[in-house]
Amino acid sequence: MFEDMVTARYYEERLQEEYLEGKQPAFDISAGPIPGELHLAAGQEAAAAGVCRHLRDSDTVTAPHRPHHVAIAKGVDLKRMTAEIFGRRTGLSKGKGGHMHLFDPDVNFACSGIIAQGCPPAVGAGLAATKRSEDSVAVAFLGEGAISQGAFLESLNLAAVRELPVIFVVEDNDWAISMPKDRVTDVDDGSQRAGGFDMPGVRVDYDDATAVYDAAKEAIGRARAGNGPTLLEVQVHRRMGHFMGDPESYRPDEDKEAAQERDSIERLAADLRSEGVADDDIEEIRERARDRVDEAIEWAKDQPEPGPEEAYEDVFVNPPSGVTTEEPSHELAGGDD
Repeated sequence: MFEDMVTARYYEERLQEEYLEGKQPAFDISAGPIPGELHLAAGQEAAAAGVCRHLRDSDTVTAPHRPHHVAIAKGVDLKRMTAEIFGRRTGLSKGKGGHMHLFDPDVNFACSGIIAQGCPPAVGAGLAATKRSEDSVAVAFLGEGAISQGAFLESLNLAAVRELPVIFVVEDNDWAISMPKDRVTDVDDGSQRAGGFDMPGVRVDYDDATAVYDAAKEAIGRARAGNGPTLLEVQVHRRMGHFMGDPESYRPDEDKEAAQERDSIERLAADLRSEGVADDDIEEIRERARDRVDEAIEWAKDQPEPGPEEAYEDVFVNPPSGVTTEEPSHELAGGDD
């Protein structure tokens, strides 16, 4: 868990550096090696590491628009994920999805920029596992700002009615984009939503990876045994803005300072030391994570960009007239009538 967490933290720190290149002093969202928006999850690593440590490649995970820590904990290929973020042809989706739409079928991971969008697919994966008599589970990660979305509530209902092996993990970072939670949500504890659907609801009140691990172990074990879904909420913190370039003028300085003081990675490092792990061993894990991240970023930057002609590949609609040389056949099967 510690290695997953330090990998995710350093990865996002490096992405931040790459993203801001060419975008300053006047912030230009379209400039630089990573154009478009970038949402980072620094401060939320414990939720992903504690849950995903119990999962197999065959288990399904969906994540929201702040996905990198979850993807790393699930085992998504780091080099191909990075190439995707940089818009390169060797990326997970050939550079066409970007950082909010990562998809890795090798480990059954996907994410989306649409709020609560990952909940219905997770329920579908749970239903499929049940129909196949498999003990696979599905996990849907979402933010606390999504717990009033229809997709989330409908997913809770279907998962409960069919007793599906789904775990809904709410990462509560106190901010629904630029709105404090208490202005947009009627409950302080999002796990209370479970009560309306007759499923267990559990909240971990602080971003301690070990506490998350223990809560997730029970929930995932329950799901694998055929005993239905669980709603798990984890209190995390957002160390950065909603997106890179966010001035955070809506956020009090004391809240930002408090987020910087809370660090689940250093808390877990202290736990490791208390269990007899030497500082040299902890530093070796950090170095290994840094080397892996640096290698992935340098590899991705060297990869080719997709050509303009590839815009019409891997899409769900036919290309415009004139793009292809073949004319479609209008003959009806069975004759000329």
